[in-house]
Amino acid sequence: MFAVIKTGGKQYRVAAGDLLKIEKLAGEAGDIIEFPEVLAVDSEIGAPLVEGALVTAEVIEQGRAKKVISFKKRRRQNSQRTRGHRQHLTTIQIAEILTGGAKPSKKSAPKKANAKPAAKKADAKAAATKETKSASKKADTSDAKSAAPLFTAPKGDGDDLTKINGIGPVAKGQLYDQGITTFAQVAKLTDKEIVIIDEAMPFSAEQITDWRAQAQEMTK
Repeated sequence: MFAVIKTGGKQYRVAAGDLLKIEKLAGEAGDIIEFPEVLAVDSEIGAPLVEGALVTAEVIEQGRAKKVISFKKRRRQNSQRTRGHRQHLTTIQIAEILTGGAKPSKKSAPKKANAKPAAKKADAKAAATKETKSASKKADTSDAKSAAPLFTAPKGDGDDLTKINGIGPVAKGQLYDQGITTFAQVAKLTDKEIVIIDEAMPFSAEQITDWRAQAQEMTK
């Protein structure tokens, strides 16, 4: 038996046991969620929904998709912009496809989505009213630390990183701002450092790994 469900503005053909990555839904691993918008079950097509049909699924994990890089350049205007985006996704496993108003064998988890944000907002307001001058000084210190470069640039003039295929003048400036100024630094980047750059800068791990390989050839 299969069904067609609608969630996150998309339609999915599912069967019991299928694993899916869908637009983020509220829930923790192990929670049971329900999909009442069932468009079809086997040969029965809804108008628009199949009456009495319900699909349930178990939340496996909450995660994010791979980073997508968006690059926009305006010709002859000296304007270009690079942005990165990682979509939030929920991995689910289809548990049951029910028809005729049948009830699921496992109940869905109580909805806590509204309660948690409300509690967080209340805590945030309470914390804000209790802030002191010393707390604000600590916040300023933490902001200064967060603005510090990711790496310490070596002494002396930096290399022309644009010689690495894929690094343009803008990317070079961004790397310089984070303390990456030489071919040797790029060549010696570890996998952990690549992950740090991937999270903090608009470059994907694949891009940085390719730059590292090129830099290693250039420094031989």
